[in-house]
Amino acid sequence: MRVINQLGAYVMAFLAVLAGPDLASAALAVFGVAALASRWLGGVLLDRPAPRTLIALGLACTGAALLVLAAAHGPPQTLGAAALVGLAFEIYEPATQEALARAAPVGRQSDVYGVLGTSLVAAGAVGGLLAAVLLPLGARWLAVVDAATCFAAAVLALIFLPHEPVRRRVRDGAWRPSARLVRLTLAGTAFAAGYLAVVMYLPFVLLQRGAPAWLPGLALTGAAVLSPLTGRLGRQVLDRLPHERVLALGTLFLAVAAFALAAGRSVPLTVGAYLAWAVADSALQGRWQALIAEIAPEAERPRWFAFFGSSWGVAQPAVPGLAALAGGAMPVAAGAFLLVPLIFRRPRHGVPDAGASRGRAAIGERDRSQGEMV
Repeated sequence: MRVINQLGAYVMAFLAVLAGPDLASAALAVFGVAALASRWLGGVLLDRPAPRTLIALGLACTGAALLVLAAAHGPPQTLGAAALVGLAFEIYEPATQEALARAAPVGRQSDVYGVLGTSLVAAGAVGGLLAAVLLPLGARWLAVVDAATCFAAAVLALIFLPHEPVRRRVRDGAWRPSARLVRLTLAGTAFAAGYLAVVMYLPFVLLQRGAPAWLPGLALTGAAVLSPLTGRLGRQVLDRLPHERVLALGTLFLAVAAFALAAGRSVPLTVGAYLAWAVADSALQGRWQALIAEIAPEAERPRWFAFFGSSWGVAQPAVPGLAALAGGAMPVAAGAFLLVPLIFRRPRHGVPDAGASRGRAAIGERDRSQGEMV
C-alpha cells in the first residue's frame, strides 16, 4: 500500500514547478504549515477510528486534494489547493505507524519499520523515473498520477488491513507530551534537518561541481538500490544495541559523510561520500519509529507518533533558510547530525535510559521465547 502510494509521492518535490516561479515560495510555505497540522490531526483523529479506516480516509482525501491542485488556476486557487493537499497529506502517517506497532512482534519493531523505510526509498527511486517521463507532459500530470496512486493505496488499505475495534485512548485535553518525547522530537528534528539538507541539495551540489546532467539521478538510484541490502545487514549487526545508541553512532557517521560532502570538490569524491552516507542512513531506517513504538504507552502511542513526526514538518521549511545562512546545505547537514548524539546524552542524575532498558527487556523476552521453542 505505502509502496504504491510512494510511487507518486514525487509530486510534492515539483510543487514549486507546478505553482510557478512567482508563487513557488508561498505555495511551499502554505503546504508546509498545513502538512504540519495534518500530522497532528492524524494523531488526534486516531483516538476514534481504527488505523485501517483513517489510513484509507487520509489517502482518499489526499488523492481528491491532488486532483483539485491539478485543476487549479491562478494564485487563490493554487494556494487553496496546496493547503488542502497539505491538510490531507500526513493524516494517514500516525495511523500507519500505529498499525505497524500493533502488528510487529515483540523486539522486532526495528525490522518491521526498517523494511518499510527501505521499501519506500526503493519506490521513491522508481517514482523519480516516472516523474522524468511525466514532467515533459506538464507538471499537472504529476498531480493526476499521484492522485491515482493515493486512490489505489486507499483501496488496498481497505482490502488488506485488518478491521480492528477502536482501542481505549486518552481523554480529550488530558494529554501532554512527556519530557522524554520532547527530547526525542528535538533529536528527530535535528536528524530530519540533516537528512533533508543532503537529499534536497545533492543534485544541485553535483551539478555545481561539474557533474553531467544524468549523474544526480544515477547517484540517487544507486543509493536506492544499495539501501535494502545494506539496511538489512545493518539491522542484523546492530540488532542487540539500544535504539538510541545506534542512532547516536549512526548520526556521527552521517556527520562525517556530510563533512566530506561539504569539503570535497571533485565529482567522484562527492558521489562516493553520498553513497557512504546513504549506506549509513539505510542502517538507521526504522529506528526512530521503533524507538517510539517501544517506549510509548499503548493508549498514547498515536499521539507520540504524531508529535514526534512533527519534527519533519519543522525541519522542511527551515532547511533552505539555514542553508542560505551557512553558505551551503552540507555544512548544515553535518552540524545537524552532530546535534543528535548531544541531545541523546543521558541525564547526569543517574536515571537509567528507558529506551535502552526496554530495548534490553524486549531482546531478553525474545531470547527467552526462542529458548522455549528450542
